[in-house]
Amino acid sequence: MPTGYRKAADLPQAIPVFPLDGALLLPGGQLPLNIFEPRYLNMVDDAMAGDRLIGMVQTRAGDRERPPLAPVGCLGRVTSFAETPDGRYMITLTGLCRFEVGDELPVRTPYRQVRARFDRFEDDLKEDDAGSSRLDRASFLAALARYLDHRGLGIEWETAEAAPVDSLVNSLAMGLPFDAAEKQALLEAVTIEDRANALTALLEIDAAGGDDEGGAIQ
Repeated sequence: MPTGYRKAADLPQAIPVFPLDGALLLPGGQLPLNIFEPRYLNMVDDAMAGDRLIGMVQTRAGDRERPPLAPVGCLGRVTSFAETPDGRYMITLTGLCRFEVGDELPVRTPYRQVRARFDRFEDDLKEDDAGSSRLDRASFLAALARYLDHRGLGIEWETAEAAPVDSLVNSLAMGLPFDAAEKQALLEAVTIEDRANALTALLEIDAAGGDDEGGAIQ
């Protein structure tokens, strides 16, 4: 994940945040977003005029108008941008580094901003080939196969089997239809090994029961 950011101190302390439950951004992952609310159009305008950084974060139960933010989010950089004829923005965020959500800042912008603490997740900015090599690809793929069979889903197995296992874990964590609490648990898993273990557990739990709605992974 080559970027100009090498350590936590390189990242800004104050960041804009886009609260969106059910949307998971992980370091190195790509999250497409359809932006249409005026306050978030404003946020993207400001980001594009600056360092192009936006924090994705889920919320917790509370005030519906201004719900409390989850304790951990992920900073992303806008890596693609297009404007539609009706004024929406179609953007892609590429994940850089997770952050602990600090104090919310008193700002005049229509969107929310927080003080972000990146130190705990500084390793997100580094390549971790050793961690990836410790992942049990066979066990993970077996759990994935049982999940897909239960759900009536299909993927390109040749592509899945050839992909780096850490990339596969992250892309499935982002793309599969887990609930907000499960997405948050996957986000907060400290290492790729922790995330792979958590994702394997979710796949196995679902395959052993749960709903039977079929579909297709996009």
